[in-house]
Amino acid sequence: MAKTYDQYCPIAHALDLVGERWSLLVVRELLEQGPLRYSDLHSRLKGCGTNILAARLRDLERGGVIRKRRLPPPAASSVYELTSYGQELRPVLHLLAHWGARSLGPPTPGEDLRPGWLAGALRIAFAPAPTGRSVEFRVGDECASLVDGEVVCDTVDAPDAVVTTDASGFYRLVVDRDLAAASVTGSTSAVLDVLAALPEQLTSADEAVAPPASR
Repeated sequence: MAKTYDQYCPIAHALDLVGERWSLLVVRELLEQGPLRYSDLHSRLKGCGTNILAARLRDLERGGVIRKRRLPPPAASSVYELTSYGQELRPVLHLLAHWGARSLGPPTPGEDLRPGWLAGALRIAFAPAPTGRSVEFRVGDECASLVDGEVVCDTVDAPDAVVTTDASGFYRLVVDRDLAAASVTGSTSAVLDVLAALPEQLTSADEAVAPPASR
């Protein structure tokens, strides 16, 4: 039997649906990557046992957050995808990510950032709101772009600006709004317009909880 807080409260009910360990990370992967096979989800969720993942998928499906769909031939495999109800968690994860990032701290030089992480980070960091701007991000070996609020997993033609930095600089740019953490080619105002679309921070970085000594 699924665990429940058994309270008539929307927060408690939301946690009944997505509050178990790994549940929101399943949602994160489906938001970042779109429909995924079970094996793809398992490989992306390092440390999540097969029995735990299967249980979380059942619970999320039962709660109307995800659905399982059979792909037509020649693929003939099943994928998990978010329902429209599940898609509505995007702004929730958007704000949660910004709240958590401020005490997480920048990645260490040896941090294991998997290929394609930049596009996923842009999807989580920036809400899909039109900005009228096109900004290309080059972070180490990664490249992705924001075009009028939408993420493109590659370079784009004639961007308003190109931002070049490392992973730590990307953190300081997006979390601390530190434009000096990156090199900007092209329109600096375009980058500022994009950063202006990020959630407002009501407290200073110094007031955020200090990052843990190790992770």
